[in-house]
Amino acid sequence: MSDGEFGDNRPDLSAFWMPFTANRQFKAEPRLLAEAKGMYYRTPEGQEVLDGTSGLWCVNAGHGRAEIAEAVSRQILTLDFAPTFQMGHPIAFEFAQALTAIAPPGLDRIFFTGSGSESVDTALKIAMAYHRSRGEGQRTRLIGREKGYHGVGFGGISVGGLVNNRRTFLTLPGTDHLPHTFDLARNAFSRGQPEHGAELADELERIVALHGGETIAAVIVEPVAGSAGVLPPPKGYLQRLRSICDKHGILLIFDEVITGFGRLGTPFASHYFGVTPDLMTTAKGITNGTLPMGAVFVKREVHDALMHGPEGAIELFHGYTYSGHPVACAAGLATLEIYGREDLFARCAATAPLWEEAIHGMADLPHVIDIRNIGMMGAIELAPRDGEPGARGYEILLGALKAGLLVRATGDVIALSPPLIASADDIGKLFSLLRGVLSNIK
Repeated sequence: MSDGEFGDNRPDLSAFWMPFTANRQFKAEPRLLAEAKGMYYRTPEGQEVLDGTSGLWCVNAGHGRAEIAEAVSRQILTLDFAPTFQMGHPIAFEFAQALTAIAPPGLDRIFFTGSGSESVDTALKIAMAYHRSRGEGQRTRLIGREKGYHGVGFGGISVGGLVNNRRTFLTLPGTDHLPHTFDLARNAFSRGQPEHGAELADELERIVALHGGETIAAVIVEPVAGSAGVLPPPKGYLQRLRSICDKHGILLIFDEVITGFGRLGTPFASHYFGVTPDLMTTAKGITNGTLPMGAVFVKREVHDALMHGPEGAIELFHGYTYSGHPVACAAGLATLEIYGREDLFARCAATAPLWEEAIHGMADLPHVIDIRNIGMMGAIELAPRDGEPGARGYEILLGALKAGLLVRATGDVIALSPPLIASADDIGKLFSLLRGVLSNIK
């Protein structure tokens, strides 16, 4: 989109420092979305753009849901804000209880946050506080994984494994990383979970031998690595990781900011894989992306370990001004009601086989070196252009938008995660548009 297309109405873009964006490049040729409804965005010029990414992995129930807007409006006029430090308001307790009804077994204590990044830092701090409360305060080490993304707080970047998110900033001491599970040589074009790589979980034993299991507080992983380009876990990997954590008394944290709220056809990835963590971080789909909010789901035993000492003492010196914000809770309750009434998680599970066939139908296109899928998530990886890594991915992002399709490009990986309301026709149109773009990329 060039300056000429805006005419005399080009907005002033200078003040907004955009996140995770090449600001100078964007502001020279901006890409703006002005409206949204159902499966589509609309640009200021009126072009419809099919949403192939659920916004940013978050608009699971589709855009412009009147039920959520009405719930938010009512709540603002009833109670727009109230503190949750030594005070309370009913809707936060109501929403927390509603979340426990769809949670994995035992994860029935909810700590509210404002984002996925806040959820991760909260979970890491709860893990440390838990061990300290049990007389094991030496357990301060945190283990993440290469290629992992856990938000942008100092805790999140420290356990995260994406180098560009880490290299400029101080990271916490006492962190280490498991190897990633991406194995292009053995697992290319896998459908669902790849066959090879479960043994990589055993690297946790090596880390235990190096540092001592008694020093490790928690291991945090995404059940499906999303921001690294949709990397499903090898068969048996998460089960082995759970077993090793249990063996050494280490808490296991699942980062379900992306996979939570139906993305795999179950409420959470924990249900899909049959592995229950000790803590689980969420955000994004918790309010269908309408308002910033996150939540940490905590096992009862972890929560209760901190509920000791004088009754008037604060058990955890942690929280945010917007923890349990009443308007966000209203949006969340309305979102849960939509998920349940429209049975969107089961609908995702039923649509997933069609999604799998459609995305793997792109394997014949030029430069495609891998295709990955699980639930309603998928990625098409392209060979990088010599000396220009990421160039093909960026060209596809631009070409798709021009054709009327929003995709997410991470380097030369095209990631896809449409709203769970996507029909067979929507999926057909998505891949028809994308095929036209990929066919013309040099």
